[in-house]
Amino acid sequence: MTLQDHQFIGAGNLPLFARVWEPDSEARAFVLITHGHGEHGGRYTYVAESLVARNFAVAAMDLRGHGLSGGPRGLIMSWDEFREDLRLLIESLDTRFSTLPKILYGHSLGGTISLDFCLRYKNDIVGMIVSAPVLSQPNIPAYLFIISRLLSKVYPTFSLATKLDSTALSRDPEIVRAYREDPLVHSVGRARMGTELVETAEWIQAHAHEWELPLLVIQGGQDRLVNPEDSKQFFENVRVVDKTYLEFPSGFHESHNDLDKAVVLQRVGDWIEALSESSEKA
Repeated sequence: MTLQDHQFIGAGNLPLFARVWEPDSEARAFVLITHGHGEHGGRYTYVAESLVARNFAVAAMDLRGHGLSGGPRGLIMSWDEFREDLRLLIESLDTRFSTLPKILYGHSLGGTISLDFCLRYKNDIVGMIVSAPVLSQPNIPAYLFIISRLLSKVYPTFSLATKLDSTALSRDPEIVRAYREDPLVHSVGRARMGTELVETAEWIQAHAHEWELPLLVIQGGQDRLVNPEDSKQFFENVRVVDKTYLEFPSGFHESHNDLDKAVVLQRVGDWIEALSESSEKA
């Protein structure tokens, strides 16, 4: 396996950062991971290594305002920036992976970004894995969203601590400890981010019936950061036949970092492998 840093230019000429993992033998598919709010792509090393072991290439971008990417922490002025950043990441890696089936893997905020991207744009993505997506107002103090709504247009850069409960991420105390001690993790939310997120989540739910790609939804049944019922609602409104809902009844928010993580990644790898085989036959 090889790991390389990948730097590229996102929307508005903002420098962005990604990690790219490749297997030593020829890759069978290309998986693009999009992380959640406040974290970064480096927290998905375990996921990437598991997928690379099955001969899949993997890239994980640090979203703008996160990790090693540029931009004020937690700030977007428009959701279009997330869409364009993801498009430009794919474009920047296309010469290396153009012949491989492309699969998006989005978690939490990254799930919202990925779902929105594929609903709005025709592209060559062949399937999506979405883990605990934000599909309504996330479970953080309601007053933060009231403030966001009031200030979004007049003071969009206004900064608020998200007050995310890190114990809700995983039942594994080591995961929680590592998250709290990670210098690249932040808890900054901005007024415009809050309103853009909720508006996008509502739009995705309203357009679920337009979804066209094979879909794997992963959800912890005891998720306290997003409402598991939101994932179920979206899944039920998707009309494609090739869809799978994978719930871990006792699981917390980060299924890939929870006590069932080995089972989660086995199922993820199996799903990607089956999708890759069907794409090769097509």
